[in-house]
Amino acid sequence: MSDITNWLAALGLEEYSALFDENKIDVEILPDITEDDLKDLGIPLGHRKHLMRGIRESGDGPAVEAAPDAGLAAPAHLAERALRGKAALEGERKQVTILFADLKSSTEFIEMMDAEDADRLLRLAVDGMMTAVHRFEGTVNKVLGDGVMAIFGAPLAHEDHAMRACFAALAIHADMRAIAEKARHQFGVEVQVRIGVNSGDVIVRAIHNDLTMDYDAIGPTVHLAARMEQMAVPGTTRLTEDTHRLAEGFIETTALGPIPIKGVSAPIDVFELTGAIEVRSRFQANLRRGLSLFVGRDSEMTSLMEALGRSKLGAGQAVSVVGEAGIGKSRLYYEFLQLPLLNDCLVLESGSVSHMRAAAFHPLVELLRNYFGLTRSADQRAVNERVIDKLLALDEELRVITTPILALFGMPIEDEDWLNLDPAEKRRRTLDACRTLLLHEAHIQPLVIVFEDLHWIDPETQAFLELLVDSIAGAPILLLFNYRPEYNDPWLSKSYFTHLRVAPLEQMGGDALLTDLLGDDPAFKPLRAVILARTEGNPFLSRKASKAWSRTAP
Repeated sequence: MSDITNWLAALGLEEYSALFDENKIDVEILPDITEDDLKDLGIPLGHRKHLMRGIRESGDGPAVEAAPDAGLAAPAHLAERALRGKAALEGERKQVTILFADLKSSTEFIEMMDAEDADRLLRLAVDGMMTAVHRFEGTVNKVLGDGVMAIFGAPLAHEDHAMRACFAALAIHADMRAIAEKARHQFGVEVQVRIGVNSGDVIVRAIHNDLTMDYDAIGPTVHLAARMEQMAVPGTTRLTEDTHRLAEGFIETTALGPIPIKGVSAPIDVFELTGAIEVRSRFQANLRRGLSLFVGRDSEMTSLMEALGRSKLGAGQAVSVVGEAGIGKSRLYYEFLQLPLLNDCLVLESGSVSHMRAAAFHPLVELLRNYFGLTRSADQRAVNERVIDKLLALDEELRVITTPILALFGMPIEDEDWLNLDPAEKRRRTLDACRTLLLHEAHIQPLVIVFEDLHWIDPETQAFLELLVDSIAGAPILLLFNYRPEYNDPWLSKSYFTHLRVAPLEQMGGDALLTDLLGDDPAFKPLRAVILARTEGNPFLSRKASKAWSRTAP
């Protein structure tokens, strides 16, 4: 028998051997076969799905079906951002995270269902997967018949691509539960998704105007992601060690230990993704694992203490700390907030999150959530009671701002006057309500408000901050911002504004940090010098390099 006949026989579909031979389909072109091709040959839906799964799981790497139509295209706002960098992407080597997701045993339940019902169910499931991927700004570049392949980190570059992929996987499972319930009641079938995730290098081979993409893998990147999916128990996600390391601190996992993988020379550590950790930033994630030595920021701490002193006297102050990623902006604020000088202040913290830039007011809502002591899981009754009780306890006159603040939390509003306002007026009243609340609170006790990572801020929260900065001159409020250099600071002309540029650690501070990380053995002195030179005094990169050396040290 021919190779293609053997392959079909292994799938239990030897009946199509003559059809494949007649159309000159051999094993070499199997990776290029799409489900539309099989449909054109007259092969029924269930067998098409079985064949596509066999194509994907055969050979040394996964072969996947190219996107069949424009339905695969990303939302317009993502497509526009990606296509701006089209020329730069083609042929570029990128570190990304690959996600594979598919429905387990879809062939079996397809054969039990009417063909049209099966097609509707599959489309519903795949659409749900794509929506979750796009929510975290990933790109769906392949359809696997009953699943998807997605890439995070290209064409939209994201430093947190592994975290985004993990969050997307959790979202897929959450969304799929509703689809599974519908399938169970309407069709009497069980639908479960399994997901695999891996991080590594790929080369962008082509990009098309609808944002469908084609990648070639460098090494085992795509292959390992597909293997993780194939190994996953239905209803779960499996991660490689590379993805786990990049997303550590943001996700909850269960270690499954070293597992042999087909096509890989040695077993690799595999993890099961079980949940997300509610942290806002990489610094907060690192905080859970302990901090390294804090050095080299004496002048910045002095400036912050002076600004605090002026604000306590009723001369409101705003301070911005500016620096590259990993330079220590968040750590500086963390250490400042531990000082006894702040014991008589109310400290409220929030910040922008890279994957929530499209969510209007998200950092402001988080700030208010902290102020009112609300958890993210608080129900409607708890939110209403806590907000109204605290506002009226602060001042009966604040009753007028309860509606816009509750609306900001997404609570149902029955006030006809509010419902009849146009969007621009609702926005104006919302901004004014939040400003009024914070100014009232500041007259009860000095207020320190921290907004981090303004380089990811949404326009609505930006508008609020500009309004607040304009309002603090005569109030005991200290506003603390931080951001990367690409953010355009609108407050430089304010007399009560302080701009602090955080520089890389100098030789003495950098050596002290690396001594704390690596130990004071004189034999490590050359290593410390090399790390400091290569990381250019960046504390985060110094810690990362030290940790990498520790993992590989004899």
